[in-house]
Amino acid sequence: MSAAREQILARVRRGLKRDEPLTADVVTQLEARTTAHESAVRPALGADLVARFTEKLSAVSGRVIPVPAMVDATDGLLAYLDEFDLPRSAVVSQGGLVDEMVWPEGMAVEWRVAGGSDRLSVTGAFCAVAETGTVVLLSAPESPTSLNFLPDDHIVLLGRSQLLPHLEDVWHKLREEVGDMPRTVNLVTGPSKTADVEQTIQLGAHGPRRFAVILVEQA
Repeated sequence: MSAAREQILARVRRGLKRDEPLTADVVTQLEARTTAHESAVRPALGADLVARFTEKLSAVSGRVIPVPAMVDATDGLLAYLDEFDLPRSAVVSQGGLVDEMVWPEGMAVEWRVAGGSDRLSVTGAFCAVAETGTVVLLSAPESPTSLNFLPDDHIVLLGRSQLLPHLEDVWHKLREEVGDMPRTVNLVTGPSKTADVEQTIQLGAHGPRRFAVILVEQA
């Protein structure tokens, strides 16, 4: 353990008045608390999670593009590209719905880390949260985090079955399906923004200027 870390932990122990080693009873209590994963009271959302997710993401300048099935996702992507006059090229992640995507004819698609000159990224997601309109993105070799932040436009392919009610459900799902925590868990709720300059909202302050979710009902 580094000297700096030991100093920090020592200060924490002093603040908790725990200069002496913990007793067996205290150790048992702490282990029980950290393994229980109990959730607090959560708000009622109603039955229509898609409507809630759409409302919350739209409220923060995001967009939901609903499609019935993956075969319809191509049309949703093309409509988005045409609306914003984007080139027919994208950097993409691997795995999940991205592997099932039928790319428009003539579109250049590359799996790699994103660079500053890339205009569009298309990625999958681990899940999403209806309560807040949040998309959960995990870092992995097949889904570099740069895809989530460097391009001006970020499109996420999300299945209806990946939509969870509450934020707490994300951590339960991670423990059950992933096990070891990934290096980075990004919770993205719409495009980044700032009002630091003259209190005027500017999109794309720390990431994409536009953020859209193609929500596939039957994925």
